[in-house]
Amino acid sequence: MNAALLTRQEIVNALISALEPLEFVNAMWEGGSAAFNRLDQWSDIDLQFDVAEDKVEETFQAIQATLEKLSPIDLLYRTPALPWPGIFQIFYRLSNASPYLLIDTAVIQHSAPDKLLDEPLHGKAVFYFDKTGVAQLPPFDWDALHERLAKRLVSLRTTFDLYQCMVTKEVFRQNPLDALMFYQGMTLRPLVEVLRIRYSPARHAFGIHYAYIDLPGEVAKRLEELYFVRDLEDIGRKREQAEGWFYETLEAIREI
Repeated sequence: MNAALLTRQEIVNALISALEPLEFVNAMWEGGSAAFNRLDQWSDIDLQFDVAEDKVEETFQAIQATLEKLSPIDLLYRTPALPWPGIFQIFYRLSNASPYLLIDTAVIQHSAPDKLLDEPLHGKAVFYFDKTGVAQLPPFDWDALHERLAKRLVSLRTTFDLYQCMVTKEVFRQNPLDALMFYQGMTLRPLVEVLRIRYSPARHAFGIHYAYIDLPGEVAKRLEELYFVRDLEDIGRKREQAEGWFYETLEAIREI
């Protein structure tokens, strides 16, 4: 008989027990689905650790040693440089856990300017320990966000208009793959961004991911209909629909 698979809580508890006593580990918290209270059987484990500047590798060693006591590590992947300075990431998949229960660990230097804790973007982090007040953040700067978004909208309006010919010319050329690529990138991507700016401005750059959570249900359903196309004729027709919706949304944002 196979041994029972490890649970989320068993993995998290083991890491808390191993990492909290370490002097150089300041805080440990969970983000992802846990931060939005949306855990289900397919959720991975998004763990972050705030650590002393020179203790990134030692922290990863402690994490790996702890996981290896629970289970053989089936797969390990260290991501290349991340866009956030001072944050380093390794994924672990355990042999004795569900393949969906990936352990996504981010080790964050204490001086990192962005610890991915802003609640409007990343949800309310679940802290397991916090020795130095990492969780105490200044209020989210909505004014600065709105200023950035106003500039972004000017750019989106210009580039959307500029690039629609990239879609239509590939339709005229009867190149379905090229037409689909440009339709998704030059028509739907900016449409999704302006919809996010209207309905979920803090997460405006998240693309289609989390659309069912961040956007009204009828908006997500309408996007589904635009994303799933049958042929070149359908791309041409739905591109026109998306274009109309894009400009309608810009006008609605301007009226807010």
